[in-house]
Amino acid sequence: MEIEPDQSISLEAALSSEANIKGILVGAYDEANQGASYGGQLYVISDLIGNDNQVSWNGTFAQPREFFVQGVLVDNLWVDNAWANGYEVINQANLVIDNIASITSSTAEAERVEGEAKFLRALTYFDLVRHFGPTYVAGATNSQLGVPLRITGITDYSVDLSMSRSTVEEVYSQVVSDLISAMGLLPADNDYFADAAAAEALLARVYLQMGNYSGARDAAHSVITTSGHTMAATFAGAFNNDADDVEDIFAFQVTSQTGTNSLVTFYAHEALGGRGGDISVTTDYIALFDAPTLDERALFTYVSDQSGDDLTSKYTNQFGNVPVIRLAEMHLIRAECNLREVTTIGEAPLADINNNIRARLSAPALGSVDLDAILNERQLELAFEGHLIHDMKRTGRSVGIIAFDADELVLPIPQSEMDTNPLMDGQQNDGY
Repeated sequence: MEIEPDQSISLEAALSSEANIKGILVGAYDEANQGASYGGQLYVISDLIGNDNQVSWNGTFAQPREFFVQGVLVDNLWVDNAWANGYEVINQANLVIDNIASITSSTAEAERVEGEAKFLRALTYFDLVRHFGPTYVAGATNSQLGVPLRITGITDYSVDLSMSRSTVEEVYSQVVSDLISAMGLLPADNDYFADAAAAEALLARVYLQMGNYSGARDAAHSVITTSGHTMAATFAGAFNNDADDVEDIFAFQVTSQTGTNSLVTFYAHEALGGRGGDISVTTDYIALFDAPTLDERALFTYVSDQSGDDLTSKYTNQFGNVPVIRLAEMHLIRAECNLREVTTIGEAPLADINNNIRARLSAPALGSVDLDAILNERQLELAFEGHLIHDMKRTGRSVGIIAFDADELVLPIPQSEMDTNPLMDGQQNDGY
């Protein structure tokens, strides 16, 4: 006489069916692509809080303005949403991994599903610990507090779910472990879902943040030479795509029916679906270019028809995919790490920058490169893609007059988490 409701299924049914486990995985992708995370706001947070006059915030929303002035409050809604959304993605990924035995159609299918879940868990934990924890220090114990590390799915919300913060080292170790595992589980080609190259490319990014330059170099080189991805013929071709471009190692899919690209909301003017240009490009950003009248990246802007400000052309398609990892980043990682390690894996640093980054831009070839030159190329190539504050921290560069390890460049643990999780007592980040 107990009839299953038409609009829901029992927990047991949800976790025991192969189709339902795959449905949870698709839900994890969708959750990760919400506006609070990889739908755009994580990128905006990074580039506003790491900003030193390269952009201007012109909008009326109070929350992003707090990042722009490096004065974030503990009740900032964007911070709260990024935290909550991140742990929703992690829980869904955990449920898939915990119940992978429900994938019975084939071993290869079970491995693919598990690999994708581990990729999403690693991606999410990596950005949570980078935003909410202190900078990883190469060669140190990294016992500073990171974020709570939950690697099993929650199925019973009636019990005490309180958790204290794990160390930065523990979180990074889990991220690396997940990505190495995912590389062995994922296929070489997985349509627009995460594949083995995506996991290895993310591992290169993680190793770079950790100061493991040989590991980052080798992972990036492997992706460059074995993934089948190539650089887009033009810089513009890497952005605003309705389908994955040849340069996209991993991107979140957006259509008129599903997916989120809120980057257009904040970076574009109204005619393109934005708010008129909440974030505009300044002359200080253009001044970073050695050849601003030739370099396509410096010219990749347009004038807002509302404010008259210069806006980046990276986000002009309201339903364009959100790039997460591009092949250009792999060349920049390989060049930087070869320079640091005094090696020439693949290509020498100067050749990597000239042949693979600048050649498609109509920019003149550089005669030489040092670390500052490569880091500048990185900022010019990856601007407005969510890298800025993390690059400033890992290289020990101040943001204006604010030191790279200053309290105000680390996000606060959301007040909602502090209020509901008793094990967080005394574990708020310094300065809040």
